[in-house]
Amino acid sequence: MRLWRSVVGKLWLTILLLVSFVLFILTILLLEFFQNYHVDVVEKELTHTAEKVARVIENHNDLTLGMELGKEIIDEPVNIIISLDRNESLYSQDSTAFQKKIHNYISKDSELQSVKTKEITLKKEVELSKESSNRYENVIIVGTPLHINGKDGAVYLYQSLGVIKDTTRQTTKLILLAAGIAIILTTIFAFFLSTRITAPLRKMREAAFEVAKGKFDTKVPILTKDEIGELATGFNQMGRQLKFHINALSQEKEQLSSILSSMADGVITFNRDGTILITNPPADRFLQHWYYEQSEESEEAIPTTVRELLQSVVVTEMEQTGELSLQGRSYVVIVSPLYNNNTIRGAVAVVRDMTEERRLDKLRKDFIANVSHELRTPISMLQGYSEAIVDDIAGSEEEKKEIARIIYDESLRMGRLVNDLLDLARMEAGHITLNKDVIAVMPFTERVTNKFIGLAKEKKVSIYFESDVEINKEIHMDPDRIEQVLTNLIDNALRHTPTGGEVTVSLTEKKGGYLFHVRDTGSGIPEEDLPFVFERFYKADKARTRGKSGTGLGLAIAKNIIEAHKGHIQVQSKVDQGTAFTFFLPV
Repeated sequence: MRLWRSVVGKLWLTILLLVSFVLFILTILLLEFFQNYHVDVVEKELTHTAEKVARVIENHNDLTLGMELGKEIIDEPVNIIISLDRNESLYSQDSTAFQKKIHNYISKDSELQSVKTKEITLKKEVELSKESSNRYENVIIVGTPLHINGKDGAVYLYQSLGVIKDTTRQTTKLILLAAGIAIILTTIFAFFLSTRITAPLRKMREAAFEVAKGKFDTKVPILTKDEIGELATGFNQMGRQLKFHINALSQEKEQLSSILSSMADGVITFNRDGTILITNPPADRFLQHWYYEQSEESEEAIPTTVRELLQSVVVTEMEQTGELSLQGRSYVVIVSPLYNNNTIRGAVAVVRDMTEERRLDKLRKDFIANVSHELRTPISMLQGYSEAIVDDIAGSEEEKKEIARIIYDESLRMGRLVNDLLDLARMEAGHITLNKDVIAVMPFTERVTNKFIGLAKEKKVSIYFESDVEINKEIHMDPDRIEQVLTNLIDNALRHTPTGGEVTVSLTEKKGGYLFHVRDTGSGIPEEDLPFVFERFYKADKARTRGKSGTGLGLAIAKNIIEAHKGHIQVQSKVDQGTAFTFFLPV
């Protein structure tokens, strides 16, 4: 069944049926032609012979001589009857019953008898029964007029058409044999021609399947220079063009995907009905935050704010902007329409994470408030004690000296605050100047730690120094700045460690640099405050002060110093278990 469905089978069957139909019609026409042709030839020969016999008899005026000549002229299967006047047969070769039946038919047939008087030659084909009543035979009879000795008569020649049928039968066999051979040859030729024509088509089909699988470099061999060859050439050109366009589309898709993936803002493309088409990683994180906040029963695919903005864009055909908060982060959503010709087919939403900007804005406001707070206290004290001196409230010299000492301390505190602010501003602006030198790292760290032994004894806190670094190991750094960092961290650890606690300073060599650790067993820092300990003026315990010498900028300055040395600093802490500050300096 598969063969008949193929082009080969269809073309083969079409050619075979067409040739068979033509041969069938031709065979019928040839058989009809040959049968009529043989009958016509017999009729002409019988007529010519009958006329010849009649002329011979008439010319010699001798029936006996005419009959003898008739015998010589005619051959089997032709028979002769000569009749004069009243149907009297003067001569007949027939002696069988069938021949007598023909003789009787001639003598009784008015048309044949009219030949004697009408001077015409008559041809007639009759069907007479033979010995058996179920068997009939066609006979052709030709009669021509005869005049001798003043009598009218006729010469009749008749012949059975059975011989003609045998000839026709042999001719039919030959024609049918020729037709059969022609059909067989046609079948072979049609199959050969079909396979020859369809071989390139099968290769094109295989190539088309390969192209459908994505193998666009597949080529069809050009075997001929006819229309099929031109089709193969066109197919190869189509494959090259398709490969070129697919590669171009792939490059554009990859470029668009790379652009979307590298964007800091989230991008979401919607249909008119709100179906999400394309997202990039920031947008995926945004949607994950949204899904996390939703309950299991909720079927919303996008936040309500975004859906409302999308509906407004579809209605107004104008860009819409909105804000929302998810998981403690602030987002600004900008939704713009997407057009298909002149109609809106959807929208694209740009989701911008404004958390850092909001945080920086809050830090800026807090910074102003903290600076104002830090300056207001010493200024108030300076103002109050100055008024006391001006108003001569202090009665004794000792009180005046005490007031003057307080004013001096507060002015120093203000100076340190201003200097720290200036240093921090320069560091954050990238204007920090490092005076680097090659320093033996272990003795340096031990020396800075030992400076706090006296303060530790006063607070009844144990301080230790640990190191596995060799004494001759060196590092390229600014010793003053790193001492400032260590001093700040150790001082903070001592101030926040209760009596009986411990502070440990350790130095460890790591690949590419050194790790400095400052650990204490103090009160610790709450988990929610850990991300902000390096911010300016940030205090984990709002009720706790850093003492009169603290400005709240120490850790912020320490972070900038470490980063200026291409290092990094981090903190780990648990409430009531202690805090550990760690910073890394590369060699």
